[in-house]
Amino acid sequence: MHWNIKEIEAHELANRLTADDRLRIIDVREMREIVAGTIPGAEAMPMASIPVRLHELERDKDLVFICRSGARSAQVCMFLQQQGFDNVINLRHGMMGWAGSGQQVSLPEAV
Repeated sequence: MHWNIKEIEAHELANRLTADDRLRIIDVREMREIVAGTIPGAEAMPMASIPVRLHELERDKDLVFICRSGARSAQVCMFLQQQGFDNVINLRHGMMGWAGSGQQVSLPEAV
């Protein structure tokens, strides 16, 4: 089965961060990766915890998932689509693309 994953580029996400309150950014990397820096306002929710934390995910907001390169977050998006979520978006090229495009990186919010 083929899944069409919605994706967003770093500059598009940066623009939406300042203008869209119906957006939630979730970092699915391991905590040892997240502590090195993430997107401002992103929440830590490591990939392995997603299945048991489904109840924490809204269906009325765009959920943007990030990881290092965009591969793990794409897998999370596919999984969530299988669970009936149609509001999931993958950050194309992940944190590598975010930092590489000159966007701000910050320490994670409380876990």
